[in-house]
Amino acid sequence: MSLLESLQKDMIAAMKAKDKVKLGTIRMLKAAVVNEQIEVGHDLSSDEEIAVLSRELKQRKDFLEEFKNAGRDEAVQNLKNEIKVVESYLPEQLSEDEVKTIVQETIDQVGATSKADFGKVMGAVMPKLKGKADGKLVNATVKELLN
Repeated sequence: MSLLESLQKDMIAAMKAKDKVKLGTIRMLKAAVVNEQIEVGHDLSSDEEIAVLSRELKQRKDFLEEFKNAGRDEAVQNLKNEIKVVESYLPEQLSEDEVKTIVQETIDQVGATSKADFGKVMGAVMPKLKGKADGKLVNATVKELLN
C-alpha cells in the first residue's frame, strides 16, 4: 500500500473516531505528498515519500522548540501529538549507538582523519541514514567522532 493510500485510509478512520489532531495532521501530510508529486511530475518513490515526511517532522520539531521558548504550552502539546502521528509513518529510528556505528564505518570507508573531512563524511553517511535518524544526531555524532 502506498503512502497516499495509507494516509487516505487513516484519514477516514480519524474522521470516524473524531480525532481532530490526527485528522488535521494526516491532511497536512497528504497535502505535502500531493504537492511534492505535482512538483516533480510523477508518483513518488518510497525514498521521496520518506524525504517529504522527514521534512514535515523537522518543521514540527523546529516549531516545538520555538513554542517552548515562547511559553505556549497548549501549542507545544498539540505539536507533540502531531509529531507522534508523523513518526508513525516513518521507518523506525535508529538508536544513538547504531548511528555511531554507521558513522564510524563511513569514516573508515572515506578515510577521514580530521574535522576538515566533515563534509565528505556527511555526504557519504546521510544517504545511508536518510529517514532512519535525525540529522542533528548524525551531525553531532560525526563531529564527535572526527575530534
